Amino acid sequence: MRHYTVVGLPNRADVDLSLELRQRLTEHAVFSGGRRHYALVRHLLPAGHTWITIGGDMPALFAQYRAAPGPILVFASGDPLFYGIVRTIQAHDPGAHLAIYPSFSSVQRLCAHICQPYEQVKNTSVHGRDWQELDQALLHQEPLIAVLTDAVRGPAAIAERLLTYQFDHYEMVVGEDLDGPQQRVGCYALPQVAARDFHALNCVLLRQTTARPRHWGLDDSLFAGLPGRPGMMTKKAIRLLSLAQLQLAGKRVFWDIGFCTGSVAIEARCLFPHLHVVAFEKRPECEALIETNARRLSAPGLEVVMGDFFALDLAARPAPDAVFIGGHGNRLPELLTLLDAHLPAGAAIVLNAVLERSHAQFVAQVPALGWQLLPPERIQLDQHNPIWVLTAIKQ
Repeated sequence: MRHYTVVGLPNRADVDLSLELRQRLTEHAVFSGGRRHYALVRHLLPAGHTWITIGGDMPALFAQYRAAPGPILVFASGDPLFYGIVRTIQAHDPGAHLAIYPSFSSVQRLCAHICQPYEQVKNTSVHGRDWQELDQALLHQEPLIAVLTDAVRGPAAIAERLLTYQFDHYEMVVGEDLDGPQQRVGCYALPQVAARDFHALNCVLLRQTTARPRHWGLDDSLFAGLPGRPGMMTKKAIRLLSLAQLQLAGKRVFWDIGFCTGSVAIEARCLFPHLHVVAFEKRPECEALIETNARRLSAPGLEVVMGDFFALDLAARPAPDAVFIGGHGNRLPELLTLLDAHLPAGAAIVLNAVLERSHAQFVAQVPALGWQLLPPERIQLDQHNPIWVLTAIKQ
């Protein structure tokens, strides 16, 4: 069993460790951390020590740790339990013994500078990761959102994303080089942030300036439609019934096959921010359409896949536990058979059938595949043709 001592450092050149930690230094010969950490603590380390620099290659780093002759003392920034190295150690060396000495996190320091109680702050990170956590917090309309940034997804990129997806009811507090020689804390409107540069060490707090009403269901009039075919979309009442049949609150990955305007994918993303939504379509003109609608209706984070669904490498996509079939190219039995090979047990499928042929094929194919066919729902809107909302559960 390897032993790690993890010490969180403040962002100060004059690092002053407690007597207990100074004693810990004398008990170690192997130390680790980033290059910036080494510059802060090198003068405190014992003569003849070994330093292992933490970079981006975690397997290589832990190979060095395994080869180390004794316990390892790891330096980290702030609180190593807060999106820090502790989680990485637990993932790569699950049997390790850990002793942790945290400092204040950058978010705690920023909140202290602006006298902001932080028990209600939603913490997110885009540091070395995608936008998913931040997108979920925005879709949940969290009033206070802290964001750990990196060189790519910094304050300007975050502001640009919020403005692109109409989250303009936030202001941004940026803490730069907190507790360091170039410390600066400022509050900005999003357009101001998008137009300026910031110190490389920074973190962000987004604060709502106004609260938006949250609607259960998007009005059809809000969607841009196909030119000359504005009515070609799954209508609100049918969308909501279809999503209810899929029971998305307990699902992880949702596929919308044949998204057209993107109304179903966007509705699912807005109502269930935790979902990984993958939208498929083969008509090239629909790609710009779903992007327009996603931005207009504040639905970031959709994964859009263009091309013939039957020709795609579906194994390269996250396996869905919920599927909406918005189009099947008159190949419904073949599509259901294809999905059967990729869906886990318990996955749900919904089809909106207008034609009797589609209804008959679904009702015949589902039992043949061994799935459970749920009682169908029939709905008619105004003068439109009645639609069967058909649901199946893979057994």
